[in-house]
Amino acid sequence: MIELLSSDEIEKMKAAGKLVAKVLEEVEKAVKPGVTTKELDQIAYDIIVGAGGRPSCLNYGNPPFPATICASVNDEVVHGIPSTTRVLKDGDIITVDVVAELDGFNGDAARTFCVGNVDEDTKLLIERTKEAFFKGFEQCKVGNRIGDVSYAVQQHAESFGYGVVRVLTGHGIGREMHMDPDVPNYGKPGRGARIKEGMAFCVEPMINRGTYNVELLDDEWTIVTADGKPSAHYENTIVMTADGPIMTTI
Repeated sequence: MIELLSSDEIEKMKAAGKLVAKVLEEVEKAVKPGVTTKELDQIAYDIIVGAGGRPSCLNYGNPPFPATICASVNDEVVHGIPSTTRVLKDGDIITVDVVAELDGFNGDAARTFCVGNVDEDTKLLIERTKEAFFKGFEQCKVGNRIGDVSYAVQQHAESFGYGVVRVLTGHGIGREMHMDPDVPNYGKPGRGARIKEGMAFCVEPMINRGTYNVELLDDEWTIVTADGKPSAHYENTIVMTADGPIMTTI
């Protein structure tokens, strides 16, 4: 069932999104060679808890996710677990995915950051993944369908020969981190749930420089590209209001 938010609930979604945006801003400042992913996780935790929020990913799922952020490096697509032994190196890329609950509502966003000097092909992957998100956002209109968003993301990414991850999708969001509807990054226009005022959902292209196939590591969380090539991720929480779509996490 897809829940529709009231105007008061939309304001709470905006506040949660603003908190997530603050976390990403501060974490990006700390991304550099020599920093551990656990240090980035601690920055996020301190900001969220200090604002009276709750890190939604912490202890989520089975097995429980053991951290505040997902910190996915290079060929790690999503759900990388922060570690004191994972030290960022010059030329790495890192995706930071943050979900925070504030006053009963969630914000969710992800960014892929460069660590030092990154090769041009990988920088293009990051930029084009962001572009794919905005192609999808252009289709976030009342009366459209989720498939219109999915198709726009897929067309842009695949025009560069990239792999669009199939087994992971965007999702509805609100009182819970993951809600209906699913928001795939591939599909056909005119399909899927109808977009309505009051809907809140996350569009999050996960784009690989090679194959779209992925594998799950033994930690039961980290998902990597099947061919070891890098992956980029760009996500925002979108709320459909009477004045059109807004991104709460920017």
